[in-house]
Amino acid sequence: MKKPAILAIVALLALSACNTVKGMGEDVSTAGDSMSNTAGEVQSDM
Repeated sequence: MKKPAILAIVALLALSACNTVKGMGEDVSTAGDSMSNTAGEVQSDM
């Protein structure tokens, strides 16, 4: 239960730091890439 709350806080902080729509898109893209990489690592460990 704590991980989703922490992720939500991090996401809010990251989104609040964006000054432009382009910057927000880059941040969201980076977050998506990070989640994809983590999912790939978990899958390879299974």
